[in-house]
Amino acid sequence: MTNSNLTSQNKKKNFNYDIAVIGGGPAGLAAAVEARKNGIENIIILERDNRLGGILLQCIHNGFGLHHFGEELTGTEYAGRYTDMVKELGIEYKTSTMVLDVKSSAGDSATKIVQAINDSDGLMTIEAKAVILAMGCRERTRGALVIPGTRPAGIFTAGAAQRFVNIDGYLPGKKVVILGSGDIGLIMARRLTLEGAEIKLICEVMNHSAGLERNMTQCVKNFNIPIKFSHTITEIHGKKRVEGVTVAQVDNMRRPIAGTEEFIECDTVLLSVGLIPENEISKSCGIALDAATSGPAVNEQMQTSVEGIFACGNTVHVHDLVDFVSAESTRAGANAARYVKGEASASKKHIPLRPGSRVRYTVPQYLDSTQGEKCTIMFRTTEVYRNVSVVVYSGGERLKTLRKKIVRPGEMQVAELESKELARVKDSITVSIELPEEDID
Repeated sequence: MTNSNLTSQNKKKNFNYDIAVIGGGPAGLAAAVEARKNGIENIIILERDNRLGGILLQCIHNGFGLHHFGEELTGTEYAGRYTDMVKELGIEYKTSTMVLDVKSSAGDSATKIVQAINDSDGLMTIEAKAVILAMGCRERTRGALVIPGTRPAGIFTAGAAQRFVNIDGYLPGKKVVILGSGDIGLIMARRLTLEGAEIKLICEVMNHSAGLERNMTQCVKNFNIPIKFSHTITEIHGKKRVEGVTVAQVDNMRRPIAGTEEFIECDTVLLSVGLIPENEISKSCGIALDAATSGPAVNEQMQTSVEGIFACGNTVHVHDLVDFVSAESTRAGANAARYVKGEASASKKHIPLRPGSRVRYTVPQYLDSTQGEKCTIMFRTTEVYRNVSVVVYSGGERLKTLRKKIVRPGEMQVAELESKELARVKDSITVSIELPEEDID
């Protein structure tokens, strides 16, 4: 499917655009809209689903848009607003389109070649001056967990179950055990309860929730759904259909403790055990990936290690709020527009931005310039910490200190360096979490 305002040139198999956006979810839509607002008219969005909106199309619950739009929306309403912007601005898009490959032109490294395929155009080649990667992420499956047991029907990822219930109208089961406490799993615990299913247990291998605290309150505590931390599924039982699971407590090394096993009867197992950024295309075009995020390493402009290719949203690192996705993607779209117009900064200092004590990763991973008005640093902590200081260092000097009552791994943290702080940056930047006894400020 394609939108009605595509020109007649699209009957050909070769197309030329200033910017090609891969992915029509919240990240891709925000990036395309911002690039258009920054003066780039020739933009194409390539989306493999049959509609724009991405994962938001199956998120019928509210809680979206509080930061970005200043009001509470459902996921579908949030996607609808950006889809309307795309249409109002006349941005071209192709749905039901799979991107196969991205590479630099043999004759001109500044030109990017995108290979894609769909039913109406067949195999096509798109030449673009810049590419924005916004493919989102995928769920970790049972195969990645190596859970012993049989392979019966009734084992789903939480996102797949959400699509079955909210879009297709199918109830995956009546007695459900959820492994993991990611946000989608917590939300599906509430959703399935409202649809008449019984949530027998949520078990989380960590000693804290992997999701937002508000989802723990609104989806678990308010519905009296049982949850056990430091527990995991050690075996799945059943032949044709899931008949039950064995759950056991784990030690500090996340190993099951003998003698703590408990059998729980159920007909469905949902897996909410983390998301992995989708980066098969990134790997194929030689983009450097960050081992901690599994996404591209980017600079402050959201540009990857390959010049002219930008990345944003969950393809870079997994976000907890779509509002953060939109803010990050807006930066990517604006900087891609500047690159196409030849206005990008020529400074290439390559200042590493590293995670310090109790910080798992930072985005961006490096700075190519310290001349901007500000730099937004996003990061996650390794554990739950209370009454701490977020400290940004450069060359042993404190650039910024933020006080936090509590920080959690499931909640994104943000620190912004203003222009005067960027001017003091030396050879590298480190973001650390300091406990009260360590804080000597």
